[in-house]
Amino acid sequence: MDLENKYPSLDDIKRRAKSRLPHFAWEYVDSATGKEDQKHRNRTALDRILFHTKILQGEYTPDISTRFLGHDFATPFGIAPIGMSGMIWPNAEPILADKGREHNIPYSMSTVATLTPETIAPHLGEHAWFQFYPARDLEIRSDMIKRARAAGFTTLVLTVDVPMTSIRERQKRAQLTIPPRITPNMIWQSITHPTWAMGILKHGKPRLRFAEDYLKLGGKVSSTAHAGYVIRGMPDWDYLASLRDMWDGPMIVKGVTTPDDATRLAQTGIDAIWVSNHTGRQFDGGLDSISMLPPIRTALGPHFPVIFDSGVETGLDIIRAYALGADFVMLGRAFHYALAAFGATGIDHLINILRADIESNLAQMGAKNLKQASKMLALTENQPQIAPK
Repeated sequence: MDLENKYPSLDDIKRRAKSRLPHFAWEYVDSATGKEDQKHRNRTALDRILFHTKILQGEYTPDISTRFLGHDFATPFGIAPIGMSGMIWPNAEPILADKGREHNIPYSMSTVATLTPETIAPHLGEHAWFQFYPARDLEIRSDMIKRARAAGFTTLVLTVDVPMTSIRERQKRAQLTIPPRITPNMIWQSITHPTWAMGILKHGKPRLRFAEDYLKLGGKVSSTAHAGYVIRGMPDWDYLASLRDMWDGPMIVKGVTTPDDATRLAQTGIDAIWVSNHTGRQFDGGLDSISMLPPIRTALGPHFPVIFDSGVETGLDIIRAYALGADFVMLGRAFHYALAAFGATGIDHLINILRADIESNLAQMGAKNLKQASKMLALTENQPQIAPK
């Protein structure tokens, strides 16, 4: 199949993914919460960021490599975590981990993946990140951290913007619960999407296998409704300090949207902050993430490592994030759309699309590398202002 010409953009990939997924699985990966205004604000705000162009630069190939947390990457982006990846596409987590290793980019596994860290371990590369939802119980928390480290995850990502489960109305209308409860309608949707269904039959019903290991603690069955409750903690600053002491590698805090929080976090001994609004999946009344990136960069100064996500769909979006202060960019939904559209081949295709788009747009701007992008910003009234890095 000629993917390059038939599916040259993420929009093309999304259309194919939607056609190959049962409705409930599509609603899970594509939906946000509320009226989805924050999801749309993310897109609108990114589109407002424009650049000047500089002509007559001679022949060159733009350099899109970057250095982040002491590592050199050929591409400036990685794979962000999404819970229940294996429901979006069967066996998703090992495929994504394999591709992260092959392309030498970070792969982030969620606490609420459909497989355990030990199952993923043979697929991990050097840049394996474990996204941690804050378990309340100290014994559970400690054991989860130890297992992730022993499995080969090198970097811990604490997500702090999920104090409660969001409503996610589209998922409710699709009759989707987490963990999934099978309904006759879901069975019909699965039968009518045979490639997805056969994969699920082969790899097993999607479950929160890691969290399920903690339904029994100290020989007593938990009184909570399902395995997801073991990770429903509401962390505070003391929790963060305790977790920092437990983990002996790089640690990132994900879900930062204000300069004050970013400044305080930078003083706690963490290694990077991750600017994100969960792509509109948690809170519909918040600001778009890209507008908060410049003031956070200003508050932190030029050198503290900053990751960005939320609504990134193109190589141009990645350039926009770098121009406004990011040191690295992560994409979650995009990689899962690609996986649903074409399986493992879709990941390669998406990475090629993003690489080519970054290089092409830098060349159109007259920028020779990502660092020069901030100098090309067209500072208008409608887009965020950035302090130079």
